[in-house]
Amino acid sequence: MKNQDAIIFGIYPIKEALSSNVIFDKVYVQKGISSDKIDSLVKDLENKNVPLSYVPMEKLNRLTRGNHQGIIAQTSPVTFQTLEEVVEKVLASPKTPLFLILDQISDVRNFGAILRTAECTGVDAVIIQKTGGAPVTGDTVKTSAGAIFKIPICKVDHIKDAIFYLQGSGITTIAATEKTSINIYKTDFTGPLGIVMGSEGKGVSNSVLNLVDGKASLPLLGEINSLNVSVACGAFLYEVVRQRTS
Repeated sequence: MKNQDAIIFGIYPIKEALSSNVIFDKVYVQKGISSDKIDSLVKDLENKNVPLSYVPMEKLNRLTRGNHQGIIAQTSPVTFQTLEEVVEKVLASPKTPLFLILDQISDVRNFGAILRTAECTGVDAVIIQKTGGAPVTGDTVKTSAGAIFKIPICKVDHIKDAIFYLQGSGITTIAATEKTSINIYKTDFTGPLGIVMGSEGKGVSNSVLNLVDGKASLPLLGEINSLNVSVACGAFLYEVVRQRTS
């Protein structure tokens, strides 16, 4: 977490930032800590739906050398948008919708690289979950080459709810997964589409795979059986571009 300007630590600074409507990406709270002031602040954060992560004190010590008092906030350089408003706007335009859903991508550089490719390929919005995914840090901004400020990012409580909403809006959802024999070159990407990319370690979760309309894989001809998620995402998105422009 090299972007020190994105960190606020200590009870009163975080409380002041919360009252000033600073956008929080995630707040780290020391495991087992309890006091009236901490408990009150945590309750206020929960009331504003700020994602909380309970971590050992050692992690907080690594994030800052200051007196963190058991709580550190990671602020966001971007404003997240509401999924419903973005979908409504996209459906009202003449462009064929293209959404990208990230199921627990955890590496900030992968996240940034994916945002860069998404912006270059005309993705209308990137959808992420409020908890469990990569925070928006200085590394994310740098790796995205500024794309993070040009493409809408929607945070949702649950990826599954976002998939249901897209499907109800007439958008087909397809998961990128090796758990299918159908590859991307035999998959129709020309209609309204939401592509789901999974986490670096586990891929798309089984609960999400059970909800999507289809699955597609990349042909792997070597001995290694997987690709970096940002590389795989690029291959999927540019196949969408190829089909829609050919």
